[in-house]
Amino acid sequence: MIKIRYVATHPRTVRGASVHQPKIEKVKKQMSRQRDNLDLRDLRRDVKISRASHLNYDLDQERKKVEAAYLIPEVDYFVETSEIKKMMFRIKLWLDSGYPVHIVGPTGCGKSSLAMYAAKKYGRPVVWINGDDSITTTDLVGGYSQVETETLRDKYVHNVFKSRDILKADWVDNPLTLACKYGYTLIYNEFSRTKPAANNVLLSVFEEGILELPTKFGEERYVKVHPEFKAILTSNPIEYAGVYRPQDALLDRMVGIYMGYYSFDVELEIVKRHTGGSIEETTKVVSLVRSLREKIPDAQKPGTRACIMIAQGLKNLNGHGEIGLDDLCTDVLGTKTSNLAELENMRRLVGESFAELS
Repeated sequence: MIKIRYVATHPRTVRGASVHQPKIEKVKKQMSRQRDNLDLRDLRRDVKISRASHLNYDLDQERKKVEAAYLIPEVDYFVETSEIKKMMFRIKLWLDSGYPVHIVGPTGCGKSSLAMYAAKKYGRPVVWINGDDSITTTDLVGGYSQVETETLRDKYVHNVFKSRDILKADWVDNPLTLACKYGYTLIYNEFSRTKPAANNVLLSVFEEGILELPTKFGEERYVKVHPEFKAILTSNPIEYAGVYRPQDALLDRMVGIYMGYYSFDVELEIVKRHTGGSIEETTKVVSLVRSLREKIPDAQKPGTRACIMIAQGLKNLNGHGEIGLDDLCTDVLGTKTSNLAELENMRRLVGESFAELS
């Protein structure tokens, strides 16, 4: 019996396969493809596991980079008196209960320092937002920083031309999103200076524990708030210039703690620790500023910060005879005057208070 072996003589191909092909060769190739498919499924499974592990690693690395960039603020010269300890206890009580705390008080009374000191107690990274008239929701949650265009040209088959354009957008998280994702402590300074519409995103964060990213779609649009997330907000009273009244729905979701200026002894100790001046000079400065508070409108009242500035100037004066404490006080408080007439009135009030203390 003579066996005839079939040999393909036509070089033409259809989709990569020979036109003339023996059945046995087709069967062999089919079995080979099945084995390859099995190997491919195993490979895909391994790739999925590898990708999941790599994704978790990337998220962990991203979190570590963020934590390295946002350090816990250091508050120098913080004086813990019984008065401050009581306020700290109230702040921590409400934060531990799951409510954001809104600290309201006049300029320079120590709201920001108190907020940073309270945040430090939790030992978590702190992110900071400074509110102003130009803040938008994007400034709080983040947005797309750039769009990358990628073009794919497929020439696998010589007579087929396939083109595809891919747009890739890079999203960048801003402070509120970072705090919600990783459980950081958020300090929203000058909260009431931001237009209320920009703060609407906080409603679902404080009530439902969900942060909505308005410009994203699908599952990525919503971020579940981390259980360690804390929020401390600071504001001036509503009568201050440039202050908006927050919406009632948002105020209902937070606890308001109102603080005024510290007592004489506390203020004296704070100024002394900041400047290192003598007790005699520090007492003069604090007494003069506190006397002026009784004569100046609320929005212009000098705070503890003004005491520190004046005391620091007095310390660096080194007994220079041509400049006195009343001049230093006028220089510091004159920044809150809007014209020459107001400045002269401020100088007069400083002179009266200085004369009363002499």
